[in-house]
Order: sequence, then C-alpha cells, then structure tokens
Amino acid sequence: MPDRDRELDLFFEQLVEGRLSRRQVLRRLGAAGLTFSGAGTFLAACGGVQGTDKPGAGKAENGNHPKVPIRELDFSNWPTYINKQVLKDFEKKYPGSHVKYVEEINDLEEFFGKVRQQLQSGRSLGRDIVVLTDWMASRWIRGGWVEAIDKRNVPNEKNLQPTLRHPKFDPTRSYTLPWESGMTGVAYNAKKTGRKLNSVNDLFDPKFKGKVTMLTDPRDSAGLVAIGEGKKMDSVTLDDMLGAVDKIDKANKQGQIRRFTGNDYTTDLVKGNVWVSVAYSGDIQGLKPDNPDLEFVIPQEGAILWTDNMMIPQKAPHPYAAETMMNYVYQPAVAAKILEAYAYIAPVVGTKQVLEKSDPKLANDPLIFPSDQDRARLQGYPALSPSDENKMVAAMQKVIGA
Repeated sequence: MPDRDRELDLFFEQLVEGRLSRRQVLRRLGAAGLTFSGAGTFLAACGGVQGTDKPGAGKAENGNHPKVPIRELDFSNWPTYINKQVLKDFEKKYPGSHVKYVEEINDLEEFFGKVRQQLQSGRSLGRDIVVLTDWMASRWIRGGWVEAIDKRNVPNEKNLQPTLRHPKFDPTRSYTLPWESGMTGVAYNAKKTGRKLNSVNDLFDPKFKGKVTMLTDPRDSAGLVAIGEGKKMDSVTLDDMLGAVDKIDKANKQGQIRRFTGNDYTTDLVKGNVWVSVAYSGDIQGLKPDNPDLEFVIPQEGAILWTDNMMIPQKAPHPYAAETMMNYVYQPAVAAKILEAYAYIAPVVGTKQVLEKSDPKLANDPLIFPSDQDRARLQGYPALSPSDENKMVAAMQKVIGA
C-alpha cells in the first residue's frame, strides 16, 4: 500500500474513534492535499469529528432484520476453516436455501485492500458474513462498515463462552460473534526436522535454512518472535516490535526464510517444501490426513491467542440468513462437527460435552481445549497504539517487499 494511502487509513481510524480535534482534522486533510470543500464532504461521509456517536462506542445496539425465506447466504471465510458437511446440513434444514461459501480471506490486509473502496464509499460488498480477526474486526466497527446483529434471530448466543462476551472492541457483542479462537505458534514436519521443536527460536535454526515460512502479518510473526525474546504483548513497546521485525529481516536476507505467506503456507508444509512455519493451530489438524508427520507446538516461551469473528458487512443482501447461520453454528452439536475437521478452540459452551460422547480423543485435544498450563503461556496480539501499529506494519511491509 502506498505511504499516502497508509497515512490516510491511520487518519481515518483516528477520526472515527474521535481522537482528533476539528483543528487537527483540517490540518491533516490539508497535508493530504484535500481542499476545504473536499474536506467537508469527507467529514460528512465519516460522520463528523470528536464527540460523534459511532458504532462500537460501548452501548448495546440491536439490528432489525425481519424473518424472510432463506434463499441465499454469501459467506466469506478463511481456507480450511469449516466442515463442509455443516453447510450441506444447513441447506437441508432450510429447504430452498443455498450457501455460497467462498474461502477468499488469505491475509487480512490483502482482503481489506480488496474491499476497502466499497466500504469507504458506503456500498454493499455482496457478502452476508465475513470472518475477521479481532484487530481487523475492530477497524471495521470503528469505520461503521458493519451492521448490528439482530439478537432476536440469534437466541443461541446464550451459548457463547463467558470469557469471550465482552471484548474491548465490541463490549456488548453488538456487531460480532466469535467463529473460532486459535493460536499462532510453530508447525513443523517432524520427519524433515529430525527432532521435536519446542521454541520460537527453532525458526532461526541454520539447519532449516530456506525451509521456513512466516506469516506476512507482523502481529503474528513479529509478535511470536518478540515472545521468543521474552517480551509480554500487553506491555510490549514499538521498539520491541521493530526489534523483532529486524530479526526477521536479518534472517530473510540470510536465506533462512523461504517466503512470507498468508494462510497458503499450508501447501508447502504438506508437500514437504517447507519444514517449519509460523502457523495457526487448527490448520495442522486438518492437514494431518495429507501429511501425518506434521505437528503444531505451543513454544516454551509462549504463543499468541486470537479470535476470528463473524460480522455482517454494511448493506448485506441477506442479513437474516446471516443471523440464521450464526444461530445454527452456535448449537453445541454443530460446533462439535466443525471441530471434527479443524482443531480450533470452540467459542460455544457445551461443545466439549458433545465431543466426549462422539469423539473422546478430540475432547481431550489440548489444541482445542488448552490446559491451564498451556493457557498461562498464551498472550494476545501486541498492544500498540494505532500510530505505533502503523509503524510496525510499515516496517514489516519493507521486509516482505510489499
């Protein structure tokens, strides 16, 4: 993304959060090359400045989506993230319905870049559900690009895990419902590495030169590297994160890293082209049938815990269908079926009890139900200000050549 666009994105986030005075707004717009009349149009489109009521301000909101026949549902998600039988079962439960399920979210910034102009111009994306990780979900809420969920159509929300009920970016869960939670840690091919891995720093072992991939998102890759350096994500500084990016840059220049990826790291890992990856926990469970030598580890230094969230984009064509799907997957039996394919952390209370009867081995999988000891080693994403986060992302972009 060009520097000017990146600065405008940061400015837009600060504006909708109400962190800029009118004088600051006009000065920043002038620096961006917008005329006064253009600034007025821009401000009107953004909903004003400091003090403006906006989505995500902390008050409970409720959508209003009347019940209508379900004919179509347009659902955008990450790859390897659902048991496709769940979609077939949904269509059987609602005769005449069709779920257009697209695995198009490979990298959050990449996806945002794809739909950004439509969002900022107030147009529909032609999608009813998108699944976004916490930090990107927060951006969409602040931008006013999502519709409030009509909770009357999602009574199974009562099954949401208590620990996930009040995130800072959506404290009343007016705009989001968790799809799954998971961990960013280290995946590896045990046959290729010749030993078990247990440290973040195994990514930098010279024996694996050219056989390592890292994710393009610095929140994952640099965050994990910083954890490997002993940093705590709730108190990490910009200098800490830039230090982690520098370490990645040095390794990349030395040929340690084969490539930087989105979710498509899985292809090389399965084929054996890559031996070690910064990876998402649930992916490896789904890949084992293709390559039983793959393992996922929560490093001894720690790993990152995150949540992906279902959201209804602005002017969604079928919001009631979206809420019906949300309600459907919040049944413990359905949530368990999703986990049978991919070992992420279920947000639905009662899922473990279902699996204890249907698949006891899965019910005891530490990647799905982490032990207290494992949970103690899990941290959130780096807690940086929007300005510092922007600098971290810019530094990583230079490393990956974006």
